[in-house]
Amino acid sequence: MDCAGCVPRKPWDIPFVAEPREVSALRRIMRLHLGLWGLHGIAEAAQLCVTELVSNVITHVGAGTPTTLAVSMNGTYLRIEVQDPDTRALPTLIRAGADSEGGRGMALVDATADRWGVQLRPDRKVTWCELSTGLTSPNGHSGGGRVARAGSMLGLYGAAKLPGAQGPSPLGAAVAQETAIDVIADLLHWLRVHGLDADEALDRAQMRFESEAEQAGGEE
Repeated sequence: MDCAGCVPRKPWDIPFVAEPREVSALRRIMRLHLGLWGLHGIAEAAQLCVTELVSNVITHVGAGTPTTLAVSMNGTYLRIEVQDPDTRALPTLIRAGADSEGGRGMALVDATADRWGVQLRPDRKVTWCELSTGLTSPNGHSGGGRVARAGSMLGLYGAAKLPGAQGPSPLGAAVAQETAIDVIADLLHWLRVHGLDADEALDRAQMRFESEAEQAGGEE
């Protein structure tokens, strides 16, 4: 079932040559993509991870190494991979001292990411880390549970616009009223997260309701 308000987050990758001058460009690309994905809240952490993973290749494999940055969703986690062809130089977690000028890269990744690791493949090494997004589904919106519920309801509403009730509702009048209030509140959250004016929408809905109610009353 399609989800209204879902954000498609397709995997992407970019090959580059591991040089210090490339790091700032990769950071900008990461921030841009996360902005398009609605994941602004983890952009800074993701940029730091990219910086340290790429710097690790430059330092321990060598400047000029053909490298690839790959980004995808692993469930509700953002997965960042840096791939290089050297399967011998493995990243090592070193607890560098406060006065140490080196060895902090993977320690920073370890402190920032929710998890990280290394995968060895026949032709390359993949150093990866994952950041929690707080999403409820890989293509869900970052607005939280209310927005996700409202998006699902909108998808159902578009597929079958309120079919006629079949017999009495199992909900009592009081419970039904509270459910309706929750639905309205969820929709207002959904509108705000998508950059729309929730107050204006509520006013317009009220005016439409009153107009239609008046017309219905005049036809009776």
